Amino acid sequence: MASTMAAYKEKMKEMSMLSLICSCFYPQVHPNNLYKYGDMEVKPINKRLSGQSFEVILKAPADLSPDRPQPLASPPKKKDMSLDDLQKRLEAAEERRKSQEAQVLKNLAEKREHEREVLHKALEENNNFSRMAEEKLNYKMEINEENRKAHLSALKQRLREKELHAAEVRRNKELQADLSG
Repeated sequence: MASTMAAYKEKMKEMSMLSLICSCFYPQVHPNNLYKYGDMEVKPINKRLSGQSFEVILKAPADLSPDRPQPLASPPKKKDMSLDDLQKRLEAAEERRKSQEAQVLKNLAEKREHEREVLHKALEENNNFSRMAEEKLNYKMEINEENRKAHLSALKQRLREKELHAAEVRRNKELQADLSG
């Protein structure tokens, strides 16, 4: 197939550029025209409404040289293999299968190890986060406890001061009542 495509490309390069250009200016297709270029025949086809179309017929490579023998119609026979050859091929296939299986298992083991490392790292980070969160919570609770104690002691202090002030006011009233009466 590749040689046919190569031959086609080569022949398209050899086609007269003038004939291609003329076919563009003279779009009327003559139905029985057949152009021959060495081992290639070009037939115009009038099947498309959008423009011209061509059928390119390449001759087989055997047609090119008459001294060349014609290819056989049947495919070439396969080489008869002995039992030893078959056994060797079977063993080689088994070795390849085992090798591929070992490679797959190795890749799986590496993947599992990587997953374990990632999981271990995630657990470490989670533990570190939990520890840090707990420390922050304890710190805030300690601060809140200290603030609560400070607030209570400040309230007690104000209460004592008010009681002292009330006692002083009562004494002053009693002194005033004793002085006036």
